[in-house]
Amino acid sequence: MLPFQGLIVSDLLDDPNGGLVVLSSGLPLPSLVASLLLLHDASAGSLLLLSASDTQKSAISAALRRYGQPDLPLPFDIPGDLPSHNRTALYASGAALFVTPRVLVADLLTSRVPPSSIAALVVLNAHRLSDTSTEAFIARILRDHSPSSPIHAFSDRPQAMVAGFAKAERIMKSLFVRRLHLWPRFHVLVSTDLERAPPEVLDVRVPMTPAMIGIQAAVLGSMDACLKELRRTNKVDVEDLTVENGLFKSFDEIVRRQLDPIWHTLGKKTKQLVSDLKTLRKLLDYLVRYDAVTYLKYLDTLRVSEGVRSVWIFADSSYKIFELAKKRVYQMVREDGTKISVDTKSATRKRKVNNENKKETGSGTGASSAIETNGSKVDTKAGVVLEEFLEEAPKWKVLRELLEEIEEERRKGIQPKEGEMVAEDAGDLSEIVLVACKDERSCMQLEDCISRSPQQVMREEWEKYLLGKVELHSLRKRNKKRSQEPKGFGVLDGVVAAGSSDNSEPSSISKYENDALLAAASEINILSKEVDFGDNPQSESRMKGFRKTRGKGRSRKGLSKTQLPEAKSYQIDNNDKNEKTSSKHEGGHSDPERKSPGSYQENNLENICIEKDLIQGHKEESHGSTLNHIKPLPPVQFYALDSDQHILDVLNPFVIIVYHPDMTFVREIEVYKAENPSKKLKVYFLFYEDSAEVQKFEASIRRENSAFESLIRQKSLMMIPVDQVIVDMREFMSSLPNVLHLKGMHVIPVTLEVGDYILSPQICVERKSIADLFQSFASGRLYHQVETMSRYYRMPVLLIEFSQDKSFSFQSASDIGDDVSPTSIISKLSLLVLHFPRLRLVWSRNVHATAEIFSSLKQNQDEPDESKAIRVGVPSEDGVVENDVRAENYNTSAIEFLRRLPGVTDANYRALMDGCKNLAELALLPIERLTELMGGQKAARMLKEFLDAKCPTLL
Repeated sequence: MLPFQGLIVSDLLDDPNGGLVVLSSGLPLPSLVASLLLLHDASAGSLLLLSASDTQKSAISAALRRYGQPDLPLPFDIPGDLPSHNRTALYASGAALFVTPRVLVADLLTSRVPPSSIAALVVLNAHRLSDTSTEAFIARILRDHSPSSPIHAFSDRPQAMVAGFAKAERIMKSLFVRRLHLWPRFHVLVSTDLERAPPEVLDVRVPMTPAMIGIQAAVLGSMDACLKELRRTNKVDVEDLTVENGLFKSFDEIVRRQLDPIWHTLGKKTKQLVSDLKTLRKLLDYLVRYDAVTYLKYLDTLRVSEGVRSVWIFADSSYKIFELAKKRVYQMVREDGTKISVDTKSATRKRKVNNENKKETGSGTGASSAIETNGSKVDTKAGVVLEEFLEEAPKWKVLRELLEEIEEERRKGIQPKEGEMVAEDAGDLSEIVLVACKDERSCMQLEDCISRSPQQVMREEWEKYLLGKVELHSLRKRNKKRSQEPKGFGVLDGVVAAGSSDNSEPSSISKYENDALLAAASEINILSKEVDFGDNPQSESRMKGFRKTRGKGRSRKGLSKTQLPEAKSYQIDNNDKNEKTSSKHEGGHSDPERKSPGSYQENNLENICIEKDLIQGHKEESHGSTLNHIKPLPPVQFYALDSDQHILDVLNPFVIIVYHPDMTFVREIEVYKAENPSKKLKVYFLFYEDSAEVQKFEASIRRENSAFESLIRQKSLMMIPVDQVIVDMREFMSSLPNVLHLKGMHVIPVTLEVGDYILSPQICVERKSIADLFQSFASGRLYHQVETMSRYYRMPVLLIEFSQDKSFSFQSASDIGDDVSPTSIISKLSLLVLHFPRLRLVWSRNVHATAEIFSSLKQNQDEPDESKAIRVGVPSEDGVVENDVRAENYNTSAIEFLRRLPGVTDANYRALMDGCKNLAELALLPIERLTELMGGQKAARMLKEFLDAKCPTLL
């Protein structure tokens, strides 16, 4: 355990009431909980761990095993279906238990677990709590029946703790804890421990391709346009509506939290803008995470699912996203090599046709039509060639080079002893290279890239993309055949009415593009059939492997490079086409992280004509190709950051490559290296240069630091909930103590010499009813009471409480005179306040209002000490007042005389009291010393001139 971890645990255990600990993301939260389990004494009762996720449970258990305590049993997880008598036995065993809030609150209410048998309650993920959550219900029951049981709450999401108004304060109030422990990464103790033996860090900046740069700029432009539109609603906080905040998932939550109360009043456009911002954030994230083909596939699904409703698609910069994403995979050229460029806005325009016969007639007559490209007319009869590009991710090549370099350095560092042979792989678990990626799909794709080649990986993704087009084409044809001869109407006849998309077509350039894609897919289909019916006995198993997908839409056993052609272009003849198909319709909104279909249709391709000699040429070329020489690589283990598993202590890597930078994982690396200072560790960070990936990583650190700074400010001003009041025994003749207890306060009856109610070590309250107030003024008792309160407490309060059945009016306006009168109650109050400037008057309508006032006055104050409150004002046998709370006995008359001297103010009279023993010494001080004590020459001169002035005489 690191030193700062031990300090966190000790600070938490110092308060018997418990507390809330907020850590930076990535700091060892499971280790802290494991430390509490190690310090737990079974004889004190059971230790209950609440709201722990499955990942946190395994991490806590792993931390306990890492501490090497074989005699300590691991926490038992209480399932919801465990019989009640078994749960009761577990609660009484005094062990550490994982329990869900639903089970625990039911057991508390049914007395299956006595609150007194709970030694402590540990609440994880405290940032998810609220005053209405089940955890707050459990804390309330525990506080009512077992006030001595501490509640320890933890959170490693500081950004979530500042989401909303005073969220940290409300969480502490719901858990009945008063201490907030903040441990950011920039804490001096944390920084010292983590930077004592830091790892060797290399920052590798990889330049993006021009297409990626263009897509990123277009997405950011579309996001900025959506934010400008959202600002016009005047219903959200515009300070949070920035592009930097839009890079995070929490941005969606921030906007929805502001708009949820008025969601039903918003228009469709505003609601769509919120959804579009989420989509654009994904586009920006997927650009640097996935390959070019997967990114294009995701865009195709967006065009279908959000094309009509979406706002961002109609932004000026959105068309660049689709065009550049397409150019990263393929582009359309004519037979003579001339590129075909067309305005995307016109290309997406659709026209309706009344019946299917017109389509067949128009395409079957071979009528010539033309489109305008680059200012010239291109005959549509001419062949259109689909030229592949298949842009590889720039990080793939850099990752391969890094692994080769690491293996070369590793082999150079291995020195064989005499008579020993070096193993070929020369690697063990201590020499693993860990590559951290965002998700499982990226891990499996990178594994394929280094085990085979990036070209093969891109080829497989491209083939699956084309075969998906074939599947969609076949589905559309079957739907059209059904709609030609309808058997009836409605669902009863098995026919569903066709949508508007069935009667629409894309423009001619989109049709050529779609036909070219289908032609490319048909070539793959034909070659696959040739492999199936060939002499190779393994062809059937290979094709089954091609159809079978692994993980999230990625073919693990795809056809090898020698089985499928490395074709660079596919050619079609437009004169032989019989019908038109659209490339604009993909089935459903498919997220790249989800599993995509890998199967395809092997029929319904008879209408697409392929040049056989072109296919034959590609086949010969592909069979003659050979792989380049591949350098050896070290043992590599891929880790998905989304899995949230703590594996550094298990794998013990000597090199870590952070492929997708993540702030939480960076902190885990720092802690791992600090716990193993003697281990040599090298860390590579792969960033796309000048990308949103860098901006997001840096912004995440700034957001966390800003969250902690906000929590630090809140902690200094926080109204911490307290519930203890010391009450004089004579006050139990009134109903106020009963009402205070009804409000949930802990009432402690004692005999007080000074005051009636002690709310905190600083606040003392003297309560007076209207009748008692008049009587106290007449007898002079009130003056003595206020004098003693002012002597021993910094905030003396005079509470004037009215009766429930009387009007809330002290004196009518007509009874108040213009002059000071010794018989007027207003005059007496004014003189009392003038004589005791620190005295505060509080007016209360009734006892219930008094309880609310006490509750507000106690906020942000410490609990009163019962023993000190009893001794205040009580003299000893020698007549000396001991244990004075203010540690000083004031000469009240002298102080009041001093404060009325010229130049003496509330800001400097205490300095004068500390600088001289009495008023006689004050009169002899020189002007220079008075200037130093009073903080100014003007005030010092006024006082000196008054003290040195001659008194006039009558002689």
